[in-house]
Amino acid sequence: MVCRHCSSGGVFMIDISESIEACANHYGEQADAMRSYLLDGQAAALTLHNRGPLRFTESGALAEEIRAAYSEYGFYIFENVLSAEELDDIKADLEMMRAQFPTGPESKVNAEGEPALGADAKALTLVWSKPLGDPLGGTALANGRHQVKMFEPEADAEAPLAAPFILLGSLQFSDACLRTYAHPELLQVAAAINGPDFAPFNEALFIKDPGIGAAVSWHQDGVTHWDSPDFDEDIHGFNFMAQVYGSTAVNGVWVLPGTHKQGKLDIAELVEESGSERLTGAVPIVCNPGDVVICNRQLLHGSFPNCGFEPRVTVNFGFHKRSSVLGVMGGGIHSDAQVFDEAIVARRSRAIGYAIDARKQRFPDETPYEYQPFLASGDAYQWDADARRNLKDYNLDDLSI
Repeated sequence: MVCRHCSSGGVFMIDISESIEACANHYGEQADAMRSYLLDGQAAALTLHNRGPLRFTESGALAEEIRAAYSEYGFYIFENVLSAEELDDIKADLEMMRAQFPTGPESKVNAEGEPALGADAKALTLVWSKPLGDPLGGTALANGRHQVKMFEPEADAEAPLAAPFILLGSLQFSDACLRTYAHPELLQVAAAINGPDFAPFNEALFIKDPGIGAAVSWHQDGVTHWDSPDFDEDIHGFNFMAQVYGSTAVNGVWVLPGTHKQGKLDIAELVEESGSERLTGAVPIVCNPGDVVICNRQLLHGSFPNCGFEPRVTVNFGFHKRSSVLGVMGGGIHSDAQVFDEAIVARRSRAIGYAIDARKQRFPDETPYEYQPFLASGDAYQWDADARRNLKDYNLDDLSI
């Protein structure tokens, strides 16, 4: 794959020609339509002017052309943000966590009969799906924001009955993900978009294993501020999507550019107008391992089941404007609905402090990010055994709006 606007030599490292054929073949009578959709979407995605290295002005603001492209499209791909060393750390943690996963959705033990990852957690941790299924689409889950159900292809006969899909509260389970959460340039982006007093949101791992990875039905993330008199394109915050193995038209997130400015959409109507869930004008987020995507939470997005051969694991974490959460009744998707006051925001922000120190310990030659609310309050955080205990169930305070 060649991209005319990439800084990294213009070449993507992932050849998905075989995966496109495998995916199309899973769609039966729709095979030709699906094949064309994947190829056309991939080609369209590579013409957009919204990818390149992360750059800032001399004053520390996000480069104007990056900010403008993010505003136009609702997403931007920062190339080569995570080093090979950092990616190796994440992969090692993924292997460790997978060994601790429960044997199934109802199980509390891993394959060795030991207590499974998150078995004693108060909050929901591991979300499962049937292979190539769409567990959220067309249901009342997540406030019913997944309005339509995606096509669910038949998985191969050897596929498991259920597969891990989303790991919530991921910072308490992976030191590597915790450190990535404090990447100083990414936190600088958060400050540039949401102000230096930006607030945390939610962290998760999205797991799309080859041949079994589930779909995520088309949706917009925001639920709270659609009718606010202060509504703007940034009021529901954004997510970073750090790619461990890369993202393709087959296994990746698809978006409908510009929809983050259009308010709450009637997704069922869009599907009807397009004739299927292959929405007209949508493009996939295509990027290499180590690239990090910033994606507006109001942008219409979703993903098809991963019928291909390449894995996708996305280290997902987001941030809000503080004004979007303070005094607001939470949306109740990622945590219990509650009015977010200063105490809750401060308690949830501890994860930022722990992450900054954890990253400083792992990468001592890197200049750590300084979070403005900590400078104002004088709070100091150290990543140690006590901090690890304090981080348990931290996502009960996710600032969901």
